[in-house]
Amino acid sequence: MILFLLFISACFLAYSNGANDNFKGVATLFGSGTTNYKNAINWATITTFSGSVAAIFLANELVKNFSGKGLVPDGLIAKPIFAISIVLGAALTVFIATKIGMPISTTHSLVGALFGAGVMAVGTAFNFEKLGNTFLMPLIVSPLIAAIVSYIIYIIFRHLRKKSGITKSSCICISKKQNTSQVANTNLVLEMTSAIEITTCKNGCIETYNGKILGISSQQILDKLHYLSAGIVSFARGLNDTPKIIGLLLVINTIDIKWSMIIIAFVMAIGGLVNAKKVGITISKKITPMNSGQGFTANLVTGLLVTTASIHGMPVSTTHVSVGSIFGIGTVIKKADYEMVGKILLSWLLTLPIAAIISALLFKILQMII
Repeated sequence: MILFLLFISACFLAYSNGANDNFKGVATLFGSGTTNYKNAINWATITTFSGSVAAIFLANELVKNFSGKGLVPDGLIAKPIFAISIVLGAALTVFIATKIGMPISTTHSLVGALFGAGVMAVGTAFNFEKLGNTFLMPLIVSPLIAAIVSYIIYIIFRHLRKKSGITKSSCICISKKQNTSQVANTNLVLEMTSAIEITTCKNGCIETYNGKILGISSQQILDKLHYLSAGIVSFARGLNDTPKIIGLLLVINTIDIKWSMIIIAFVMAIGGLVNAKKVGITISKKITPMNSGQGFTANLVTGLLVTTASIHGMPVSTTHVSVGSIFGIGTVIKKADYEMVGKILLSWLLTLPIAAIISALLFKILQMII
């Protein structure tokens, strides 16, 4: 029964993870107007699932790290209530954030939950050094690196675009504005005048690129590359996040790890399809406006950084890297919404302590009951 509860808890975490994280890889496709929400989330689902399956062969190191091995004594890792506390603590934290539309990190939630349940269980025997070096350092540094790299790469790409003669075109909105003026006479006559008002369109205008590369429209090439980069990010997210959840199921020796990854991948996909829109709008529309070229650059940086981290067993957050990349682009074009970024940063700061408190309380309760 306790092992079944652990598996159900892991599925709840996978669902919450999909709801909060799945859209992040394709946020720039939707935010730049390259495609609509439905097409974007479908592409995210396919590529994230592919990354989850690939994790079976490429991400064994992450599975070991998130089992808690090295952080707490091996005897504690073998206890299902320890794993349940971590999974439920992280899942509840991510689920709450999803409901309010905040893009937080499942990785950060799991680290906080590992810390809370671990300290509650073993106190000072917890390996704080490994927590800092293996988990916290990559989480803190990765968004900063992503912002800097996307800032530099976008400047390089923009320079190359101008050198190749490719220009950008936008649109203007023309509206008829009427003014009413009063004519002073005995009968009080109202005089209507009209004028043409030209403004920059706030909605419904997609910035495009003009020019050809090897006889092919530069915009068409960019759109294809943008889709590819979004797929890379989603694939990398599946590759990086699935093993973290599976690592906590290692105590269930009766379930094959490969089948566990496939089940978790399916549940993650369902979470994204059903409940991702609120967080998706926050990350795609509220950090900075962007065009397809800027979205492509942010995705390219995110995909490369997360994939590299996954292969080397570094538990970076796709959320942190993705937001950092988009913010870096927003800084270059001077359109970043610093107030929204501040709210997201606050939610990141609260993620770890909230997950730690929930998991610690859950461990104590389960220890008393079981």
